[in-house]
Amino acid sequence: MSLTRRDFARNSAITGAGVALAGSVGALATAPNALASYDTDSAEGAADARHGVGYGPLVSDPRGILALPAGFSYKIITYSGRTRLESGEFTPSNHDGTAAFDGPRGTTLLVNNHELKGPRANWTHPVPLTEGLVYDPAASGGCTVVEIRPDGRVAERVGIAGTSTNCAGGRTPWGTWLTCEENSDRAGTNGMTKDHGYVFEVDPVDRRANRDPKPLKFFGRYDHEAVVIDPKRGHAYLTEDAANPNGLFFRWTPPQGFAYGPGRFRRLADDAGVLQAPKCFDSGGKFVDDLSRATRIGTVYGVDWVDVLDRDARTTPVRKQFGAGEVTRARKLEGMWWGDGGAYIVSSYAREESPVQHDGQVWFYDPKRRTLTLKVLLGVNPDPSRDGAFDGPDNITVSPYGGLVIAEDGEGVQHLFGATDSGRTYPIARNELNIGTEEEPEYSEFAGVTFSPDGRTLFASIQTPGILLAVTGPWKRQKRN
Repeated sequence: MSLTRRDFARNSAITGAGVALAGSVGALATAPNALASYDTDSAEGAADARHGVGYGPLVSDPRGILALPAGFSYKIITYSGRTRLESGEFTPSNHDGTAAFDGPRGTTLLVNNHELKGPRANWTHPVPLTEGLVYDPAASGGCTVVEIRPDGRVAERVGIAGTSTNCAGGRTPWGTWLTCEENSDRAGTNGMTKDHGYVFEVDPVDRRANRDPKPLKFFGRYDHEAVVIDPKRGHAYLTEDAANPNGLFFRWTPPQGFAYGPGRFRRLADDAGVLQAPKCFDSGGKFVDDLSRATRIGTVYGVDWVDVLDRDARTTPVRKQFGAGEVTRARKLEGMWWGDGGAYIVSSYAREESPVQHDGQVWFYDPKRRTLTLKVLLGVNPDPSRDGAFDGPDNITVSPYGGLVIAEDGEGVQHLFGATDSGRTYPIARNELNIGTEEEPEYSEFAGVTFSPDGRTLFASIQTPGILLAVTGPWKRQKRN
């Protein structure tokens, strides 16, 4: 049953939904041009830590890789071109979305995306074409499965190969990884031999389950970014990173009677379930064409869902199948994470192509209320080279210590930063690996932020050249102040 504009307006008047916050993360900024960040090297950062917010200022790394607060340390788990797979090849490059799982015999397993686009010849270290695990032998991307043993030893193997531009993805409630292709090349384009733009399931434990990769076409063919599964209702939510026009996020409803579990997606027909795009409206019942319209933390939109007619985009890209006034769009829809009974959804930035410019939003979709609430708003960063000015949120995770941990993919300096439940921000790490020059320094984005199952280790990657890191230290519950 749809949530009508009249119903939402009435409910907003009764409950104050137009100003209420849903979920657990508050404001990072209160105006479009406000920067919700603190100087990581200032006394203010240390004062925040003394009062229970964050961990204090970041300490530069003599190895030139990762600055962390005092008391924290890191280990390099994989390093493209240096560490090797079980089969002998080098670890692939361009690390991206990641999730951690409990493995057998006390191991921790991570599935690590590698965002490699186009022909294999374009890359020094593509994902190796392991027999039985290849979708398209012309494509360079895929996933690796990293096994960290109790004694600290690390093993790495291919989980899937021959996919393209594996960006983010999502963990399933039954312990598998959904890897998303952020590229929708057709067979015959850029040397590809099969169509791309799909989601694939990777089992971190059962190697046999990954043989003969099957695209989950019922999720649609477009430039996928991330996916989450509602463990209670069974819906999947997916983001699209696209422009001209701006992209969409989607809801997939499974067929009636479908029972989730490892490998069961493979049994579904290509047109199984219903794929839908959102149509949002404000508390006054007015249609919202683009999420960048929201310029105030706590903005709440009601959400209706509109069917996608041709999810495989045989003649027209999915996002172009809708005209003006039919769906709500957003620029640079990126990471997602399920937590607090809903889905956190990132829009990394908006520029001239959008109604209002910003340097990052995080929304919370509440499936019970069928509402989107703006939880994070970062104004346009006037000086990306200045440390402490956060911008360009990308991959995201819900922290076991409260609030969110966000990977930055902005301009200039790159961070991992946290947000408390009340919206205070604090630095966790800074990328110090300069891949540019001394005169024009350049720092790669962070990606694949996720906690170990026991919550003691934060994993994250520096995408270029491709380094998977494990951060440990005196984690603590973040206060709401």
